[in-house]
Amino acid sequence: MDQTLGDFIKTLRNADVRVSSTEVVDAHEVIDLIGYTDREMLKNALALVLPKTADEKGIFDYTFDRFFKFDELDEMEMADRNDAASDAGIVPQLDDTAGQQGEGQGEGGGKGCAARGGEGGEGAPDITGAVQQAGIRENLSPLSQMVLSGDRTGISVAMAEAGEAVGLRNIHIFTQKGLYGRRILEHMGLKALNNDITELRKRDGADAHELAERLRKGREYLLSQVRDYVEQQFLLHADADGSHLREDILSKSRLTNIERRDYRMVQEMVRKMAKRLIAIHSRRRKVYDRGALDIRKTMAKNHAYDGVPFDIRWKSVKIDRPKVVAICDVSGSVAKVAHFMLMFLYSLNEVMPKVRSFAFSARMGEVTDLFRDSDVEEAMAKTLSEWGQGSTDYGRSLQDFAELALNDIDSRTTVIILGDARSNYGDPGSEIMKKIYERAKWVMWLNPEEKNTWNYADSVMRKFQPYCHQVQVCNSLTHLERIVSSVLRSAT
Repeated sequence: MDQTLGDFIKTLRNADVRVSSTEVVDAHEVIDLIGYTDREMLKNALALVLPKTADEKGIFDYTFDRFFKFDELDEMEMADRNDAASDAGIVPQLDDTAGQQGEGQGEGGGKGCAARGGEGGEGAPDITGAVQQAGIRENLSPLSQMVLSGDRTGISVAMAEAGEAVGLRNIHIFTQKGLYGRRILEHMGLKALNNDITELRKRDGADAHELAERLRKGREYLLSQVRDYVEQQFLLHADADGSHLREDILSKSRLTNIERRDYRMVQEMVRKMAKRLIAIHSRRRKVYDRGALDIRKTMAKNHAYDGVPFDIRWKSVKIDRPKVVAICDVSGSVAKVAHFMLMFLYSLNEVMPKVRSFAFSARMGEVTDLFRDSDVEEAMAKTLSEWGQGSTDYGRSLQDFAELALNDIDSRTTVIILGDARSNYGDPGSEIMKKIYERAKWVMWLNPEEKNTWNYADSVMRKFQPYCHQVQVCNSLTHLERIVSSVLRSAT
């Protein structure tokens, strides 16, 4: 138990809560008095002796809830990844809106329950009957059984138990993530899962081969979940040596994995990145005493000298500031990436003042004035409240955009679209994308999902890609900085 308290205090210190040796002694006395049985009493008692300021109390509350969650299933995190789970055949009856009802997290809510792995789901046929008829499933390993049954609770608990067994809380440096991820997978039974896939592929019959393919997709999802779990635990427990290392870690982490306690640091990082880009791209290419002679200005300037060119004028190059339109999907986990992208764009108002922003899930609306007039946190909360509700509908949302702003798109406009391209099997609106492509200077699509999940199940990236000049993964601050920099370069 003393080790548990020591780990918790270490986590608090990493979160910038100052805990002195005297306060550590007081915390041990609290544990001796009340123990760990009553979670709420433990939280209130430790809150009296460890945090001191209002900010520290807020960090303490959040860290306590994350640290002492007793391996319970985090429904929000699992629901935020329904897209990936559905692709893998693990959660066949959930769509990408099931996890959008998050309290205080900013995810939009949705009602669309088009079963990706169920009836009508392209690329996700119902395998249950086939598996049971063939009598294959009962001989599979426990991990394979959980993968096929969509047992989110079992997978989550097994992953947490494996993390505890391999000492994940002892992770110290970023490069250990792969090591701990491999140990967790081995403890969960990855070897048996691999053997099941191999044996099923050797069998005759379509049912066995189909099941092997489902398990293979499930394995990809499992690897992704373990990687994210290790990354989250690293951000919670790692002993980062100084703010520079911490910032480097956060800049490379997935935005969807960044803890709320790190938002303030991430916002400061965004401001620093914006200042760096402003310093680079605000310089105007002016020509002094060199280049092409401007004859007209030279003659006009030297008229008083009877045309003798005492004051030479040279041609200078005027650079227009970019005209940017940002269209952001704010449903589910995509909202977190949209949050930081909009923050980034509006931090560049010195060199990118002509930014128009639109948000959508089921419908689309313009939020330009909201972000310009309000604090970014307040603006994002209002955006999610108004436009983050309902299941994602790209066709309807792009039709809204056509009515709102299509006529304003011209040869000077760069259009940035942030979304996972998951249409819930509805009309994706590719005809409107074609019109945007034909009018704009540059169309850039940023997808927060990894490329191996594109064009699977209800993903329609293949339909949008022909109408984009650039398509790439964007799920970290490093990606965002590189992308925004390329937008600024394209205008110079």
